[in-house]
Amino acid sequence: MRLEKINLGETGNSFSPIFLDYMKGDEKLAPFFEHLPKISAFEKAIEKKEFSLDGRNLLSEILKEQYRGLQAKQAVNLNIEALKQENTFTITTGHQLNIFSGPLYFIYKIVTVINACKVLQEKYPAFNFVPVYWMASEDHDFEEINHFTLFGNTHTWETNQKGPVGRFSTRDMALLLESIPEKLPLFEKAYRENDTLAAATRHYVHELFGGEGLVVVDGDDARLKKAFIPIIKEDILHNHANKLVEETSSQLESLHYKGQVFPREINFFYMEDGIRERIVKDSQGYKVLNTDLLFSETEILELIDESPEKFSPNVILRPLYQEVLLPNLAYVGGPAEVAYWLQLKGVFEYYKMPFPVIMPRNFALIINKTNARKFDKLELEAKELFLPFHELKQKFIDSRVENGYHLEKEKESLTLLFDDIKAKAIKKDKSLEGFVGAETNKAMKILEGISKRLQKAEEQNQSTAIHQLENIKEKLFPGGGLQERKENILNFYINTPDIIQQFLDNFDPFDFRFNVIVEDE
Repeated sequence: MRLEKINLGETGNSFSPIFLDYMKGDEKLAPFFEHLPKISAFEKAIEKKEFSLDGRNLLSEILKEQYRGLQAKQAVNLNIEALKQENTFTITTGHQLNIFSGPLYFIYKIVTVINACKVLQEKYPAFNFVPVYWMASEDHDFEEINHFTLFGNTHTWETNQKGPVGRFSTRDMALLLESIPEKLPLFEKAYRENDTLAAATRHYVHELFGGEGLVVVDGDDARLKKAFIPIIKEDILHNHANKLVEETSSQLESLHYKGQVFPREINFFYMEDGIRERIVKDSQGYKVLNTDLLFSETEILELIDESPEKFSPNVILRPLYQEVLLPNLAYVGGPAEVAYWLQLKGVFEYYKMPFPVIMPRNFALIINKTNARKFDKLELEAKELFLPFHELKQKFIDSRVENGYHLEKEKESLTLLFDDIKAKAIKKDKSLEGFVGAETNKAMKILEGISKRLQKAEEQNQSTAIHQLENIKEKLFPGGGLQERKENILNFYINTPDIIQQFLDNFDPFDFRFNVIVEDE
């Protein structure tokens, strides 16, 4: 494989202004984060992160239980045990439980946290660094995770189950598994041998990355939620997060940045099997939307103490929940995640929690062998692929015309000729200036017409190559978007089983350029 790297600013409109400015370390964003994503920043992050031994022991024991029934690889067992030690810290990413791993960028997230831990281990050998994947098992947006794309076909899991997706039974997946023409043993085993979507996701993620020591955490646990009780009560009674995020969002908007997430007065859902609904307060008390559940203040506070697992944080407070439970130094996310974390710094300050290093994940475009042949034949530069197609086509045609068809030299000569004629005409009769100018414009339009005819002729001459160009652009940027947001890892893993290892070997977690992977013959 060949690996080319492109600056993020050369990838067209692939990234938002706030993300690009953050990556540049723009001073106006300084109030919204604690550390820039640099290796040197982790020394201060370690100094600021305090985590109790009781919390470490509880986390380690719960993780051992969550892995029960799964033959955990030695690297994972060692990392779970290491979490008990005061000099052990985590680097975390989180993601929804997309079936069959969902879009490619999920894999890139995990590769980034694993490689970040390796780099930090070398830089700070006195400490241990554990890569963590936090499963968004409490999420209820099933439509976002119930499908994946394989070789151009979308496969969808149909089920009537409701509530937190991590608790969904995998029995309903039988029809989907049978409908997929390709054999996918890893995923079939995960979904057939585990009762819930969360357990199945842990299974296949462990098979893919357990050898690297990746620890999978499921926050949907009553014992873990106990540590979050004070914050649950605070938010439900006083709504501080709502006010703080609104203030921060307003400040970002004044800098012409758009908000990514929007807070509620109460940033918790009520959660049971089959239910995950918002909690709202009105004159009657605390209601659970779309149910008959209603609590007085006394009742809801008692419920929080007795059953904290029934309270699920939304996108505003889930990051805080992660940081309460983990001895974490950095969160690795995509551009939208990086942007919304910048809205949360005030919340962390209010709850006196250290704000982690916010790191972007690795970004990549894979050009498989078939497309690599076309790519090389067309003599393209990797960064040109990010151009809109009409610009890419124009640049391609221009590069194939030896003397050019825009007739720029001819236009320049014609301009000089008419300037000379105009000068002579004015000497004879100043009123001729307008006439000569009009004739100049006519002549220029004639040249423009000839230029367009020449371009059209050149497009016809290059029609086969242009068709190939259009084809490769659509293959690599399906629907006009980035490949990593649409394609599934299996599109490449089936034919190149070591492709994940290639990512691990070649992606640099602190090199924030776009990776273009060109597969060799």
